[in-house]
Amino acid sequence: MKHALSLKIGPATFRIGSAWRQPVEALAALYADYPAPSVEVADFTVRLEPAGPLRRWLRPSIFITGDHGLADAAPMSLSHGLLAAEMGMNLQMALGWRRHLLLHASSVEKDGRALVMTGESGSGKSTLAAQLGERGWRLMGDEFALLDLATGMVFPFPRLVSLKNRAIDVLAAEVREDRMGPLLAGTAKGDIRHLVPNGDAIRRMDKGAMPALLLFPRFGHQTDVRAVGQGEVFMRLTQASTNYVALGEPGFDALTHFVRNVPARAIDFSSGEEAIALVERLWEEPA
Repeated sequence: MKHALSLKIGPATFRIGSAWRQPVEALAALYADYPAPSVEVADFTVRLEPAGPLRRWLRPSIFITGDHGLADAAPMSLSHGLLAAEMGMNLQMALGWRRHLLLHASSVEKDGRALVMTGESGSGKSTLAAQLGERGWRLMGDEFALLDLATGMVFPFPRLVSLKNRAIDVLAAEVREDRMGPLLAGTAKGDIRHLVPNGDAIRRMDKGAMPALLLFPRFGHQTDVRAVGQGEVFMRLTQASTNYVALGEPGFDALTHFVRNVPARAIDFSSGEEAIALVERLWEEPA
């Protein structure tokens, strides 16, 4: 690839190559405060290639590929190149990472303990994690929580936080403008703008924490808190993991230990402030 950049995010390293300079320049600007990789050979390669022979110049269109890819993935407009690069890194992790049990979840840390939140797209877990990260919690990630197979600790993967639609204005009102990426309008999931995690999240992105609470948030409903049984938690987390089956018995053992030792609650809320109040209250309750 003509343009390339290497990044370290948590325990993973990436080399992103692009036929165009714009996506690489956007990544370099937003990841400027992240540490440089200490190894020459990255864990994963991401390539942003033209979707056809003429699509580098005529209606530029990106096809995401790399060490792992999806042959039937739809191409993306060059104007969404930053999103394509982020999706490419997430794809490599989802399909290729084996050092931890991957949970599609956001996570934050406080007082050495981790709060893990998982749910469907639009549940509010990313926005809630980002807001907590600005209120005395350490943001560990909004895409993947990395569960250590031996110790049960959760390790960070603090990539850029992908804010969608109404969440953009909520976080833009709370952080400096230089921590917000460009507005990507009209994507498949609506408007998207990326948030750079704060300095504490970046400096401590190699530090894990023991999980203390699992939440299943649901935005847009009347306030409610419900206990979730271990059987349902186990089933929902297997569905939220991209490598549970590939890991085999170690993945089963790690997830079983997590489910048995981490209390779980489902929470409904209609606003961010409501959700934050619920989290703070549940965090102080005895397990």
